[in-house]
Amino acid sequence: MRTIIGIDASRNRSGGAMGHLVGILNETDPAAFGIDEVHVWVYKSLADKLPDFPWLIKHSPPELEDSIFKQVSWQYSHLPKEAKAAGCCVMLYTDAGAFINFSPSVVMSRDMLSYEKGEMQRFGLSFAKLRLLLLKYQQVASMRKANGVIFLTNYAASVIGGFTGKLKNQRIIPHGISNIFRLGLEKKQFDKKNIRCVYVSNTSMYKHQWHVVHAVKALKDQGYPVSLVLVGGGKGKAQKKLEAEMILADPDNHFISQLDYLKHHEIPGVLQKADLFIFASSCENMPNTLIEGMAAGLPIACSNRGPMPEVLQDAGLYFDPENPKEIETAMKTLIDNDDIRETMARKAAVLSLQYSWKRCADETFAYLSELCNTSRI
Repeated sequence: MRTIIGIDASRNRSGGAMGHLVGILNETDPAAFGIDEVHVWVYKSLADKLPDFPWLIKHSPPELEDSIFKQVSWQYSHLPKEAKAAGCCVMLYTDAGAFINFSPSVVMSRDMLSYEKGEMQRFGLSFAKLRLLLLKYQQVASMRKANGVIFLTNYAASVIGGFTGKLKNQRIIPHGISNIFRLGLEKKQFDKKNIRCVYVSNTSMYKHQWHVVHAVKALKDQGYPVSLVLVGGGKGKAQKKLEAEMILADPDNHFISQLDYLKHHEIPGVLQKADLFIFASSCENMPNTLIEGMAAGLPIACSNRGPMPEVLQDAGLYFDPENPKEIETAMKTLIDNDDIRETMARKAAVLSLQYSWKRCADETFAYLSELCNTSRI
C-alpha cells in the first residue's frame, strides 16, 4: 500500500510559516520514512517558492486567492475530498486555526498571544484583541479534534495545554534555521569603541522596543559608545510608542535607528556588523530571531519570559523586558566582562546547532508516517 501525506498550507501567510514549509520540504527525504508522495495545498505565490521534486505534488485551488471566507469554506468542504482523491492517509494542517474535516489529522501550533496571561490586554478594546480571542477558541477546538499536535517548544505545549486539556497525541518539534545565519565566532572582534547593538523584530506591544531604547540611552549617558539598530517595521500604537521614545532619547538619530522590514536573506548582513544582540519580547511560541542571533555567534541580552530560557538556556543574560534598568544592567555586564561575553556567545552558537531544517523535517515526517501507519491498524 502506498503512503501519501497531505499538507494544508493554504493559510500560511506569515514569514515564519512560509519559511517552515520551504525548510522542511527542501530538507526531507520522504522515502526514508516509507512515504511515496507528499501533496501540498497552497496558494500560487507560495507554491512558486517550493522546491520541485518528483515526490512533491502541488495544488493551488483558485479559492485560495479569494477572500478568507472562501478560503475557510474550501478548507472545510473541498480539501477533504481532494485529499481522499489523492489517497492521503494523514493531513498536516500547518495552522492550528484550521477548520479540520479530515481524519487522521495533525495540526501545528504557532501562536502564543491568545494564551499568555495579560498579553491580550495590551491591545485594549480593539479588533486585534477580538481576533486573538476568536483565534484562541478556534485553535483549541482544532487541537482537541486533531489526532496529533505539533508544538514548537515545551513551554508552548505546557501553557496551551492548560486550555486544551489532555490531547490525544502531541510532539515537540522546533523550527529549523537557515545556515546563512551561522556566521561563526571568528566573524569579527567585539569593538568596545563602537558597540553596535541590534534587535530584530517587528514592532508590537509585546516586543517592548521602547524599553530597549530607554536602556541604550542610559548607557550612552554613562559614556558607553553604544548604538542601536531596530530591524523590522511596525505600525499602530506600538510604533507610535517607539517613535516617541526615540525622539526623547535621540532626537537627531545619532545612535538609534530603525530599519523597515528586511528580506530574510538580508538579516545576516545586519548581524554581521553587530556586537550585541538584544531580544526583549514577552510572548513567543518559538523565538526564531533569537535563534538566528545565537547562530550568528553574538552575545545576547534576553527577555526572561516565555520559552526564551528554554531555548537560550545559560548562554545569555536575562532581564525583565518591561524593566529598562534590568535591560541596561544585562547589556552593561556583557560589555564590561570579556570572559562572560565570549563564553556565552560561544555557548549560544553551539546550542543553535540543534535547530536545523534537516532535523525538523526528519522529525515531522517520521511523526506523520507514524500516525499514518497507526491509522491503518
